Amino acid sequence: MTNAGQVRDQLIQALDGRRPMAADMSYRPQLADLPEQQLWRINPATSYGPLDTAARGKIDLGKVRRDWPDILRVAASIHTGTVRAYDVIRMLQRDGHPTPLGEAVASYGRIFKSLHVLAYVDDETYRRDIKGQSNLAEGRHDLDRTVFHGHKGEIYQRYHVGMEEQLGAAGLVLNCIVLWNTFYMHAALEQLRAEGYPVRDEDLARLSPFVRHHLASTAATRSCCPIWPAASARCATRAPKTTTGIFNK
Repeated sequence: MTNAGQVRDQLIQALDGRRPMAADMSYRPQLADLPEQQLWRINPATSYGPLDTAARGKIDLGKVRRDWPDILRVAASIHTGTVRAYDVIRMLQRDGHPTPLGEAVASYGRIFKSLHVLAYVDDETYRRDIKGQSNLAEGRHDLDRTVFHGHKGEIYQRYHVGMEEQLGAAGLVLNCIVLWNTFYMHAALEQLRAEGYPVRDEDLARLSPFVRHHLASTAATRSCCPIWPAASARCATRAPKTTTGIFNK
């Protein structure tokens, strides 16, 4: 078993784009257990007023200073693509327990975890952005379960190589679906604009490339084109059934 809180602290440090571990990423998890979140402080003697009860954890900067050169080396490896953040997290754990370097990374990550929790509570826009990203990820997982309908999105291969092959195949199919959806959603929107339909930005923000009602997950498939189009062509978009649609609501 692993310490889930410690792993999350390591992830925040490894994937937070504002800090050395990953200069082009940002890890902002949705906090389902917000009332149980613990804040961390560097100086135990400092008073934070109403937050004193929540800020009951102490950050050990000694561990951070001790392993700072190794933290920077790991950060450079992630940034240059030499290793993946996933592999780093595995390296920072041994038999379900953090290594000394893992403890140092977690200690540093708790600084930004505390800032993340405070921003999550105080900033409504921040919360809305995180919720949007969470919905996007769940939409992809739901599409994956639809495509991988035989096992409902679950992998049963016994060997690591077999699992990677299944994941790679599922990922390829999902990417093709998202590309197809994006291409034809754009074409449909362009046609709506050309015909004078009011296409509002607030409606566009709610469109998802993970729609799947037009997909058939069995061998009986259908195409919108009677003849497969050339590489530079596309199928014709159909006219809406009525003069009012989602963009007029």
